[in-house]
Amino acid sequence: MVALTVSILAYMLLYLSGDPALAIAGEGARQVDIDMVRKTYGFDQPIIVQFGNWLLKIVQGDLGQSIYFKTDVGTLIFTKLQTTLLLAVYSLAFALIISVPLGVLAAIYKNSWIDRLCLGVAVVGQAMPNFFFALILIMLFSITWRILPVSGSESWQHFVMPSIALGYYAAPAFMRLIRAGMIEVLSADYIRTARAKGLPTGIVIFKHALRNAIVPVVALAAVQLGFLLGGSVVIETIFALDGLGYLAYQSIIQKDFPVTQVIVLLLSVIYILLTLASDIANAWLDPRIRVA
Repeated sequence: MVALTVSILAYMLLYLSGDPALAIAGEGARQVDIDMVRKTYGFDQPIIVQFGNWLLKIVQGDLGQSIYFKTDVGTLIFTKLQTTLLLAVYSLAFALIISVPLGVLAAIYKNSWIDRLCLGVAVVGQAMPNFFFALILIMLFSITWRILPVSGSESWQHFVMPSIALGYYAAPAFMRLIRAGMIEVLSADYIRTARAKGLPTGIVIFKHALRNAIVPVVALAAVQLGFLLGGSVVIETIFALDGLGYLAYQSIIQKDFPVTQVIVLLLSVIYILLTLASDIANAWLDPRIRVA
């Protein structure tokens, strides 16, 4: 139902963006040519009929043909999907690598300068647009120091700057959640008992406290992974990554409705599956959820 609703809204918004027949025929096209394009692609039918025909084909496994790229939509999308998946996974890994230590430190040294410094890093990451941060990375690592390639997706080096730019924006949410969870867990009775037994601080923090505080992060990680998949359009465009986000940008500019619609549907389905997977993982990690 969620995927269907998203598809309907996306279809309506695409039509509000302009006449697709005019975009395909070109600005200098004659009215007779525009009318021919409109009839050829079925744009002369009511929007409800067009959406119904498209949905019927999707159910039958026919994703349609790209108007701009002149190829099968399914083949086109799935050749680009791997790049976007890699970017999303690398970005999520980077976000967790910097947020978990910062969140733990902020909780251990609550209300100290370390806590304020960690929160300051989170605030900067949340406030700074990822495209602006991406441009800074390009200036430093590609233009000034010349250590990383500025565009392309041929090797892992091409994913370093895009992953940092995209992952840094997602890190603050993880950091704040881990900090709040750790502060709550560190004040629990079983943590005081573990410390009273003389267990080393590292074992108390990482084996007992962090293990319980990390459970909500699993659900957030699934949500953020879906966000990173859908939010990679700008980053992929800046770094010219040949992925799903850049394809979405091209299809929107060229009014390639079949490609745009399938991308929206695919991302919404992936988001739903990730949310379901997070619920299952939470139930497996936390027995209290299974009992409830």
